[in-house]
Amino acid sequence: MAPMPSAPPPCLPPDGGWGWVVVGAAFISIGFSYAFPKAVTVFYKEIQEIFHATHSEIAWISSIMLAVMYAGGPISSVLVNKYGSRPVVMVGGLLCCLGMVLASFSTSVVQLYLTMGFTVGIGLAFNLQPALTIIGKYFYKKRPMANGLAMAGSPVFLSTLAPFNQYLFNTYGWKGSFLILGGILLNACVGGSLMRPLVPKQTTSKSKNKIGIKGEDSGLKKIHKKKSTWERVNKYLDFSLFKHRGFLIYLSGNVIMFVGFFAPIIFLAPYAKDQGIDEYSAAFLLSVMAFVDMFARPSVGLIANSKYIRPRIQYFFSFAVMFNGVCHLLCPLAQTYPSLVVYAVFFGLGFGSVSSVLFETLMDLVGAPRFSSAVGLVTVVECGPVLLGPPLAGKLVDITGEYKYMYMACGAIVVVASVWLLIGNAINYRLLEKEKKKKQARKKIMNTLESKESEPLSKSKHLEDVSKAETIPSERETNI
Repeated sequence: MAPMPSAPPPCLPPDGGWGWVVVGAAFISIGFSYAFPKAVTVFYKEIQEIFHATHSEIAWISSIMLAVMYAGGPISSVLVNKYGSRPVVMVGGLLCCLGMVLASFSTSVVQLYLTMGFTVGIGLAFNLQPALTIIGKYFYKKRPMANGLAMAGSPVFLSTLAPFNQYLFNTYGWKGSFLILGGILLNACVGGSLMRPLVPKQTTSKSKNKIGIKGEDSGLKKIHKKKSTWERVNKYLDFSLFKHRGFLIYLSGNVIMFVGFFAPIIFLAPYAKDQGIDEYSAAFLLSVMAFVDMFARPSVGLIANSKYIRPRIQYFFSFAVMFNGVCHLLCPLAQTYPSLVVYAVFFGLGFGSVSSVLFETLMDLVGAPRFSSAVGLVTVVECGPVLLGPPLAGKLVDITGEYKYMYMACGAIVVVASVWLLIGNAINYRLLEKEKKKKQARKKIMNTLESKESEPLSKSKHLEDVSKAETIPSERETNI
């Protein structure tokens, strides 16, 4: 049985208006968050030679950046729930700029881990989480389409940054390039300033209810004082989600998937250079992949918003993951540059399909009110595979001396994740259907019991009336 879409929130979002400006701001934030860790891979081949590092050591830069971005999700969730999306994104932009400026003065790979990896990573976390959360507050009916448009920021930025980074390196060197990129990342602050908080319409209460409200407030204050530390933490991060069956299936599938999800992108340019392709052509592969991804995300978002796919969006997500894995399994067949371009096209299509509905499927499972906490918990769990995946892939390249085994391993892992999600969702929806039928059966039983109880009451009332009618004349007779 296909899942039903998440229930609409009590206060319906505007589904337009300033929301489209917010989508544009989220486009910038998400673009930097997802594209930047991939775009800087253009520098890796040269940095590896300068610092005499291995493939595994150099892969740790993007791994730490992505892992910190995911691990910073709960911190970002707490800050968003307390202060809103606008200030968090602006602080994130400042941290990204600071990290890249400090990275330009690095003299070892370890220093790049701390500056590019950690500092930029936490800045990107403060960009990603608020952008995803605020879209759910502005959209409900058009939410899949809005998410697809916002997620399109990643391929747009990647297709631009990859060749631009190669140009910067050839013109200014890696240190000058990092300084310029630090300045460019300040544009995230501009995007954050556009994320105006949505104020719900307040209804004026009647004067009759004011006295009762004041009495309730005094009682609530006493209850708040007795709140434990766990309850305060649970206010910002809803740990009850770990009892949510659909959430656990989604989380476990994503953990498997992310082990082999990012390594093929990180090693795409180095793989092309290893095949004897020149630097600009290797960087152009990332642009091709990102260009296809750019159109795939909003297109897939529109498809996911259709009445046929949206109730079945969990299955749609599983098949998108499977398509992505099959692309990596077929990558070793690409031996020439034209064949690598074809791989980049299909890779962009698969990657865009997954990314477009990645967070929409989560919002569909838990609903918009719990989405902020859900993203925070998902990202902190996923930071493990995100951190370990690319270095393990780099280690495999160091051991075998070839990239094809790495692509085959990543493809197999992603296909396994898709099968897990497909089977898990099928079981989950059958259980949900059974639970729904049980609830309906209980309601019918309760309704029949209530109707049976109401019948004796009506009969007893009738008998009381008859008895009263009988007792009145008898009393008169005795009096006579």
